[in-house]
Amino acid sequence: MGDADALIDLLRGFNIQADRFLEVFTRAHGLHRTDLNAVAYIWQAAEEDKPLTPGELARTLRLSPAATTALLDRLAKAGHVERRHDTEDRRRVHLVMQPPAKELALAFFTPLGQHLRAALAEFDEAELATAVRVLLKVNEATAKAADEAT
Repeated sequence: MGDADALIDLLRGFNIQADRFLEVFTRAHGLHRTDLNAVAYIWQAAEEDKPLTPGELARTLRLSPAATTALLDRLAKAGHVERRHDTEDRRRVHLVMQPPAKELALAFFTPLGQHLRAALAEFDEAELATAVRVLLKVNEATAKAADEAT
């Protein structure tokens, strides 16, 4: 087995472990996996100062408008997300992650970040830069495969 095959096997194993970790979080907080993905996209959009609309979220998650509405209703009812009208165009709605959702996510994911930083501490900057390049390509390839599968 070559290094590329070994890396693909390790990524598969990472995916399984990450799914296990996320399952614990979603089960503990009564969320669906899609709910967690939605919150992650909404948070990322806010971090990039590019507010997300329900339509954009639906396209990103590949959900129907009805399924997106149900998802957003669940997240709003749980206090995780709020729909806010755009101040310049009241017809446009932006999705805003609420502070309790951020606090919950930080409380759960901070220990994972600490474990990952500790695991990566043994690598120098050049090794980490290579790993970053590899993972960027892995993400691109995975997104391409997902696009082709639909």
